[in-house]
Amino acid sequence: MKVIGIGKNYVSDKSEIKGIKNGSQLIFTKPESSVVTDNKDVVFPSISNELIYEVELVAKIGKTGKDITIEDAPSHISEIAVGIDYTAKDVLTASRADKGPWALAKGFDGASPISSFKPISNFPELNNINFDLVINGEQKQVGNTDFMIYNFSEIISFVSSFMTLVPGDLIFTGTPAVGAGQIYKGDHLQASIEGELLLDFKMI
Repeated sequence: MKVIGIGKNYVSDKSEIKGIKNGSQLIFTKPESSVVTDNKDVVFPSISNELIYEVELVAKIGKTGKDITIEDAPSHISEIAVGIDYTAKDVLTASRADKGPWALAKGFDGASPISSFKPISNFPELNNINFDLVINGEQKQVGNTDFMIYNFSEIISFVSSFMTLVPGDLIFTGTPAVGAGQIYKGDHLQASIEGELLLDFKMI
């Protein structure tokens, strides 16, 4: 199973999309061992003192595909969840200084908490899904998929031009343009899709 992420994929103003969209998507991968499920608490990584959260919708692939067309892409999604894409920013900064990869900053154990999944049939409008993140009772991020630079179909088509997608692969589809920030040990995170609380855990 692959865990794939897309960076810098949301705008605050939809009028910005046309000027930004050039077909080149920022894609990275994370190991399966980074995933945490079942609302288990997440151990704060000992390798970082500057952990950054980003709430994202996660698409699960339901059938094998390579060079998937944009038109056919929705049929390859089986379910959708909400997750947190954690970044050890201090680790990333050190890696960037040497022009290194993102792997360690994005792929540590616990870097990808994911909620339970909902069938794709629950979302008739993929370009109009609301989601949000609350930390310690305070709303920190609010998103709607209509503000994505590259939508679900465009992401799947682009990724599948490089690598075959198989059932169970997970794609983190980007975080809202504002609200990402630093997380601390003891923080309580709660993420919802369309008002339904699906992800609920603490950093320990």
